[in-house]
Amino acid sequence: MSFTSESDLMEKVEQSIDANLATAKTNFAWLRENMHPYFFITMRQEPEAIAVLATVLDSLKTNKHRILADTDKKLILASLNLPGTLYESLRNLRERDISFAHITQSYAQVPGSDKMLEIQRFEFERKNDHEIAAGLQCELAIPAEIREPVLMALQRNYPDFDFDDFDCCLKMLWLNNQNYVENSPPRRVAQILSLYHQGKENGGIHLDVEESAGHGNTTETRILFAVSNPPQRDFLQQIMEVFKRMGIGIKRTYCLTISNGRHPFFLGTFYVHKKEADLSDNKTELFLQLQKELFNTQLLQTRSQAYQEFVTRNIMSGEDVSLVNAFIAFCHTNLAHSGDRYDLEGVERAFYSHPDLCLQLVELFRLRFDPERNNREPAYEKLHGTLSHLIEHYNTGHKRVDAYRKTIFHCCLLLIRHTLKTNFFVLKKQALAFRIDPAYLAELKDCFTDDLPEARPFRVTFFFGRYGVGYHIGFSDIARGGWRTLITNGRDDYVTCANTMFKETYVLAHTQHLKNKDIYEGGSKLVAVLDALTVRDPQLVQQRLYKLQYGFASAFLDIYCSHADGSIKNPKVVDYYGEEEAIELGPDENMHDIMIEAIAKLAEKRGYMLGIGIMSGKKVGINHKEFGVTSAGVVKFAEVTMEQLGINYRQDEFLVKMTGGPAGDVAGNAMRLLLDHCPKVRINLILDGTGAFYDPQGADREELSRLLLSKDIEAYDPEKLHVGGYLIYRGQRRKEGLKELYRKMIRTESGVNEQWLSVDEFYSDFNGLPFAVKADLFIPGGGRPETIDGDNWKNFFSENGTPSARAIVEGANSFITPEARIELQKKGVIVMRDASANKCGVISSSYEIIANLVMSETEFIENKKSYVSDVLDILEQRAEGEVKLIFKRHQEAEGFKLYTDISDDISTEINQQYASLFEYFRKNPEICADPLFEKAIYQHLPAFLRDNAEYLGRIKKLPAKYLYAILAVEIATSMTYQGNKGGDMLWILKGHLSRIYNQAA
Repeated sequence: MSFTSESDLMEKVEQSIDANLATAKTNFAWLRENMHPYFFITMRQEPEAIAVLATVLDSLKTNKHRILADTDKKLILASLNLPGTLYESLRNLRERDISFAHITQSYAQVPGSDKMLEIQRFEFERKNDHEIAAGLQCELAIPAEIREPVLMALQRNYPDFDFDDFDCCLKMLWLNNQNYVENSPPRRVAQILSLYHQGKENGGIHLDVEESAGHGNTTETRILFAVSNPPQRDFLQQIMEVFKRMGIGIKRTYCLTISNGRHPFFLGTFYVHKKEADLSDNKTELFLQLQKELFNTQLLQTRSQAYQEFVTRNIMSGEDVSLVNAFIAFCHTNLAHSGDRYDLEGVERAFYSHPDLCLQLVELFRLRFDPERNNREPAYEKLHGTLSHLIEHYNTGHKRVDAYRKTIFHCCLLLIRHTLKTNFFVLKKQALAFRIDPAYLAELKDCFTDDLPEARPFRVTFFFGRYGVGYHIGFSDIARGGWRTLITNGRDDYVTCANTMFKETYVLAHTQHLKNKDIYEGGSKLVAVLDALTVRDPQLVQQRLYKLQYGFASAFLDIYCSHADGSIKNPKVVDYYGEEEAIELGPDENMHDIMIEAIAKLAEKRGYMLGIGIMSGKKVGINHKEFGVTSAGVVKFAEVTMEQLGINYRQDEFLVKMTGGPAGDVAGNAMRLLLDHCPKVRINLILDGTGAFYDPQGADREELSRLLLSKDIEAYDPEKLHVGGYLIYRGQRRKEGLKELYRKMIRTESGVNEQWLSVDEFYSDFNGLPFAVKADLFIPGGGRPETIDGDNWKNFFSENGTPSARAIVEGANSFITPEARIELQKKGVIVMRDASANKCGVISSSYEIIANLVMSETEFIENKKSYVSDVLDILEQRAEGEVKLIFKRHQEAEGFKLYTDISDDISTEINQQYASLFEYFRKNPEICADPLFEKAIYQHLPAFLRDNAEYLGRIKKLPAKYLYAILAVEIATSMTYQGNKGGDMLWILKGHLSRIYNQAA
């Protein structure tokens, strides 16, 4: 056996180094010749990585990939361009935030191989929204040698750019990725700025193509794709899968994900050999199909089972799979609220088991709504008949399974048949919307509607998005109501909320309709459920929230933006309804100011008939929290109710317990009003999402005042507790082995002591407090619907039958179920239901919309103080008028009618009269010009408008439906609140007889 001497070893190493050096130089020359020049521009700051590449290039023939750089902030890989290499890299990075991606291929095969070289470069330096927002507020001068060439490149190549926004956009890009701006050619930076501008101007999504010079004499097509607030993290992987599925080979890719201070923005540039794919302009068939699939990435999750079952196997296009997912969501939410049997997994299985049936259902939908198809009806009717027969005779040999799936597929057919318009064929969409005729409810089995209010709505609108579903349900032509979004944590939470969301929306909308009796808009509600998975990062959850809300709002406008004659503006929407629809929204749970303003501006830009009036609660409006408009009615009801109990609200001592925290709109403002009006009130219980406060002697007034409208109850200082008082915290936890414990601070004679509760102890205490704590008055000012229900209402009473509160004034919607309300009142508790007690918020919103319709933003701001003062006076009158009427009718009925039934009677009475009058005025429009009826219209308005001739002139120019509605509600409410049933009937009879006999004479 021979041994190599140390000197021989050193010599061989040096020879190997010399050989590798020579090879590296040869490889480097090859790289310079066969890589696009932009490769070296973008790699300007990576000489070490290029040197490593030149050294290891030959080894790629035997290695899957070689790492050229790998740090916390970047990853650079080299590999042969083999199927799956890029997707494997992106799958491995799907949980990381990519700020910049550069993927490029060589223009010749690697020496000694039949494959091209592929370089993948990823950077992970995403700036958060707060960081960028703060930077945009600071002074920052971009060096002139960078700014001026970029400006000139923009002016030369993209003259449609908004140059007033140039410095702000360049500053934003600089703050996100200074290296990119410094090291990219001016034309490249100009291109990215233009792409960002196009994305903003086109509803948050934009796709275009440009011709570009390739390497040598080749010509390339540059694909430009921008998405505002893109789906999180794995979005680039999904885009590349679209290109792969469509057989479009990408030569080079440059992708930036930046923040604009509010949310992320994806800016992608993809280069394709022109001869390999006909994407030369935006009218080729391939481009149109690519557009559909790329836009559909806003709807379709690659992790969804439908994607895996149907898309990856080339059974369906991504667009069709999104529709199937919408079918599944509709069937699940319409059937599951009646029981646990129709769970999401069961509905999914029904569709996934029958791809052939899915394809036919999709085709049926396309036949009904594809605007490019001529003579749709015969083909639609024929296929509908075929599918109806197929579903009716569905038979797998398993009787129970067959019955179960027949119900599901029948429900899907109802959706297709009763949808009156949809935005499915609108290209630039971030959610799907279906305006549905509520008649479909009558075709469902009774078991699926028995748990809903008997009244049927005027319209149902179903929304489907990538991260959630939603319903808007309205009970009249002109309707308004809040938009709440439920943020769920994990699949179990999501499915649980989705199971009951249709019922929740229906009940809330119906309650809203009863509540809206004092205004010209009927009741409606929009409820969405957001699937936040188990994301712990609040910023990521917020991004998903805004993505869902903006997508739903845009989809809403797709199907409700119409011309004056009622025809839909978007030619891609086939409309079987044919009338304009005035729907107003308002803020509710998880609707933040930034989205309120964004939705209002979007509606104005899209030409919605109400403009910014689509949304209340704006800066140019009457902010509910700022003015406490909802709480004004709740507290007025509390004042009159206390009088009925023999308690002088402003002089006597009394105890109040509340759900909803001091930072909340309803509860916070109710606490503020109680502390202002009632020097001896003691608030002894407060529950909100952060925890619970209990104090037998009542909250310290100064400490509670410190928290009002700004901080949750967890911020209450435990040192301010009285003996026996305590705080329990939902968010302050610790682990003890496998047990999770919740913090509790309790005041004893010796001071404040800390305790730790088990999960069972925490929820037992937290959930039991509203029932057990004794008070004179209970104001539910927050909390989930149906907290007090038919099963637990008994807990409100002690063993001897004494209630824990003598009166309940519902500030939160549907906090108590109808069954529980009845039982509580039978046992002597006064219950003032939500439809009456908290109606003032929606009345205020109605007057905000009137202001938006007749005043400019400047006029409103200038006159806001006077206008809001008048509105607050109206709220006082409306609340006092109804609560006194409820007690008056209760007294007349000698206690044999429940307070909540009287409340319902008042709402029903007004709404029925309103509906009849509205329809009458629609058929007899000339009546609105009669001086007496004009006076009734003006009487409905705040004094500020009534006393201003210019604004009155504008009132006459409101949409005709609005005038009919205002006149109808003013007459209906005045007849109920100010009328005299006997006297009014006498006048009606006399008028009738006089007309008959005068005609006879």
